[in-house]
Amino acid sequence: MEIRTLELLNEIKALIQDKVSDRWLCIRDVCEYASVSESTVRRSIKRGALKASHSTGKLLFKVSSVDKWLKG
Repeated sequence: MEIRTLELLNEIKALIQDKVSDRWLCIRDVCEYASVSESTVRRSIKRGALKASHSTGKLLFKVSSVDKWLKG
């Protein structure tokens, strides 16, 4: 019983860490984070390689999406 409780706590911890680390970045932050130019980011959005949200009127990116884009 104790081992199962520890396993569940570790699963919960992993889920919480994923939520906390997946913050939103503006295009300037993405450029700094990935060490690329703004035009590179915009080209990747047009090609569909990088996901961005336009709902707020400006481009916003989840850190997890940027990481996937960088890994290829």
